[in-house]
Amino acid sequence: MLPAVALVGRPNVGKSTLFNRLTGTRAALVADFPGLTRDRRYGVATVGDRSFIVIDTGGLAIASPTEIAALVAEQVDIAIEEASAVVLVVDHKAGLTAEDARIAEHLRRKAKTVAIAVNKAEGVAGEMAEAEFHALGLGSPIRIAALHGQGIDELVETVVGPLLAAEDEGAAGLEGPKVAVIGRPNVGKSTLINRLVGSNRLVTSPEPGTTRDSVLVQCERGDNRFVLIDTAGIRRRARVSEAVEKYSIVQSLQAVEDAGAVIALLDARAGITDQDTHLIGIAAERGRALVIGINKWDGLTSGERRAVEREIDRKLDFVQYATVHYVSALHGSGIAELVDSALVAYASAGAEFKTPRVNQVLKDALAANPAPIVRGRQVRLRYAHQGGRYPPLIVVYGNQALRLPSHYKRYLENAFREALRLRGTPVRVELRTGDNPFAGKRNLLTPRQAKSKRRLLRDKHK
Repeated sequence: MLPAVALVGRPNVGKSTLFNRLTGTRAALVADFPGLTRDRRYGVATVGDRSFIVIDTGGLAIASPTEIAALVAEQVDIAIEEASAVVLVVDHKAGLTAEDARIAEHLRRKAKTVAIAVNKAEGVAGEMAEAEFHALGLGSPIRIAALHGQGIDELVETVVGPLLAAEDEGAAGLEGPKVAVIGRPNVGKSTLINRLVGSNRLVTSPEPGTTRDSVLVQCERGDNRFVLIDTAGIRRRARVSEAVEKYSIVQSLQAVEDAGAVIALLDARAGITDQDTHLIGIAAERGRALVIGINKWDGLTSGERRAVEREIDRKLDFVQYATVHYVSALHGSGIAELVDSALVAYASAGAEFKTPRVNQVLKDALAANPAPIVRGRQVRLRYAHQGGRYPPLIVVYGNQALRLPSHYKRYLENAFREALRLRGTPVRVELRTGDNPFAGKRNLLTPRQAKSKRRLLRDKHK
């Protein structure tokens, strides 16, 4: 699973700038996740061929006696405990401060891998920028300029490279696609997996938060072999207090990133909470095949069931592609269909389509609903082909394509999903301005085709 890296340091040293540079965004992937404090932001970073989870934290002020500073320090400690490694961000322009030294001492007591990033060092020789920060005793500092992207590759290689090189022994010998089971605490995730494997493979309890670590379980259904990932539940912010439970957020993010398909398990008795929609939003944002299971369905009255169904239609309309199953993990009803749908969704996410078929779908979509006029000019979409899988990516070429309204892009995504009969997976449409990339390239004929062509030409000149 993806390693997690926490960014810590004094206020105003550039942690958030570095976070945004690593994630390629101006906001965290889960910036407004209800259950995280405003001082911790989580995102998925990809630098070169390195991918990892990055955690932005509030500015540390260990010497400050204020209540706010103490609360920030508590949240930074949570991030440090969650992380596989820590990057201490310091400010070259401000130089080495007493607060930097206090933070470094605090990190040494945490027994974590720590790297020093000397930020705001653009235009300064490496030796000069790094010199005084050797005194922190945390290894060789690395000169970076987060605002301009300088030194980022070296920092990532130094910090993340060794973490990714470590072999994940927990996955050794496991076969098939990985299916993550995510959800809030006590919705029945472990009970669901125990029912599937036919034994009490995982510890279950009515007490929320029983699962502390992500657990991988080999499963079989018919001829299909797959791996279920049981994740720790994510609690609301006010309830994330027990030290061992603080790991759940990163572990659930890691499980989603590592999985090919996701089962989002919801508690029918609690309704569709904001936590549920944010969890599902994470899976959708990362392009994972998705199935939704409404657990504890057997204990509801007909009126309560109708209320839940209306709530699903209202709150989960942003993942209309996801199949919804009403199940009882405790009694086993509906879970076979739930897992089958997850495997179908995974297969849909990896489907391949020939270019003529994709082009025909585009043609039909344009005939049913022509592209709009933008800035007085008709948008003309000319050509499409598949550009990737997991999830399916359709690349569409045309003039003014990049100016196409977002609502029409969503229309194309839905049109491709329906016409290609994809179930449980999002479809990404990438718009490009330009002509057919295969225009002018000769199509090599088979001997039979070449013979037919010569015959047609001969008949034409008779």
